[in-house]
Amino acid sequence: MKQRTFDISSNDNTLFVTEQCNNRCIMCCQPPQTADEIDALFQENIKRIKTAPKTLPIIGITGGEPTLLGERLVALLQRIRQELPDTDIHILSNGRHFSDMDYARRVVEASEGRLVVGVPIHSDYEGDHDRISGARGAYTETMLGLYNLAVSGACIELRVVMNRMNYQRFPAMAEFIHKNLSFVAWTAFMGMERTGCAARRGNKIWIEPKDYITKLGEAVLYLDGWHHEVAIYNIPLCLLPSNLHSFARRSISDWKNYYPALCQGCVLKEQCCGLFSTSIAEYEGLNPITNNK
Repeated sequence: MKQRTFDISSNDNTLFVTEQCNNRCIMCCQPPQTADEIDALFQENIKRIKTAPKTLPIIGITGGEPTLLGERLVALLQRIRQELPDTDIHILSNGRHFSDMDYARRVVEASEGRLVVGVPIHSDYEGDHDRISGARGAYTETMLGLYNLAVSGACIELRVVMNRMNYQRFPAMAEFIHKNLSFVAWTAFMGMERTGCAARRGNKIWIEPKDYITKLGEAVLYLDGWHHEVAIYNIPLCLLPSNLHSFARRSISDWKNYYPALCQGCVLKEQCCGLFSTSIAEYEGLNPITNNK
């Protein structure tokens, strides 16, 4: 995979570290590969870090599953800290390898206090989480990983990718997060990028926002009512009721972000996340907001 040049004005400066993954998530937008390219990408990324702008506000680490690098991930973090001491680090991980407390601690220590780890939880119910992850035992390891990261001092972004298999449990998940994962920095409910596995599996997992918006609203307002930080990613403002607008974020990477022609007349376009250019179809019900009073 050809990596994008670092751009200080971009919202997505990322080190792609592997195409391998120990999960097989049913909606994965970038299905894992088996080729052993970890060492080659590691060497490439070491060079990229050295030439990165020193004022880069944040750098992402993604895959695949970054923790499959093992000790190389620790070394990568140490090099980032050496070359970019003022840059925050954001790792996207399924969290399973952090079930090893010693590994979780070493990863967090290597970041020297400037680390956010984004970890998905697909359900409060173990069976659903494992089915969506495509890996038996994933729920148990991910939950332990979350606790180990918290104890080690990591800032945790909890991610809920919204799909047909889990949307009915959004309110129950919100209560579960409040009671069992209250230490996370924030919870993000995420619209799917309809490409890769999500495109191939069609309506088995795809669901339009209009069909889950009630459950989403219940979950978001429950968490907010208990003073938890909560966000909605990847859902245009025109598909959300006005009482959820304040939770929506401009979350789509700039290189794959676009606005259909009908959005040009929307008064909230500049605050809206828009759509994924990589998705095979647009959301149903897009309707520009012409009056925000």
